[in-house]
Amino acid sequence: MTRTPLYTHPVEGFGTVSLTPVDPAADAPLIHSWVTEERARFWGMGGAGLELVREIYEDVDRRTTHHAYLVRLDGKPVALFQRYDCAEDRVSECYEVRPGDVGVHLLIGPADGAARHGFTGALVEAFLAYLFTDENTLRVVGEPDARNTKAIALLERSGFELGPEVELPKIDLPEVYLPAKPARLAFLPRPATR
Repeated sequence: MTRTPLYTHPVEGFGTVSLTPVDPAADAPLIHSWVTEERARFWGMGGAGLELVREIYEDVDRRTTHHAYLVRLDGKPVALFQRYDCAEDRVSECYEVRPGDVGVHLLIGPADGAARHGFTGALVEAFLAYLFTDENTLRVVGEPDARNTKAIALLERSGFELGPEVELPKIDLPEVYLPAKPARLAFLPRPATR
């Protein structure tokens, strides 16, 4: 089944990036194959079974404050992108949330063939363009695992200002469990309009 993308963004030299809301039943096998790879260890789902991955994204799908998107480049799935309202997330216990703060998570899928220089930066360009189409988004907040030096460097290259290292608290609810995690906050204010 082909789903209509929520957002498309052409990136010169790479192709067209599109975002489609995750369909938990249809997309869980692909997402599971990505999150259980060693390279995705900082995503925190390495030991998750397929059913748990589906349940997690069903939970995200039910929420109005958290959203997950399958990212495609010229129609081929390449990443998982999540956005959320910082005030409604555990990160709110770690810093003073401002109105208009939108949190993000990004998981790049495994490369198909040789790595393309600038590929991840091109995806980030598309995600930021999407986030700032919403006039209510005043600042983008990243909180990668503090040990994930590649993700932190990517945020810096993308214009984010690094904030403090924090400990995201454990969440243990019937519908979701997240262990505590060391994270590095990073902030990108909305670009000034001319």
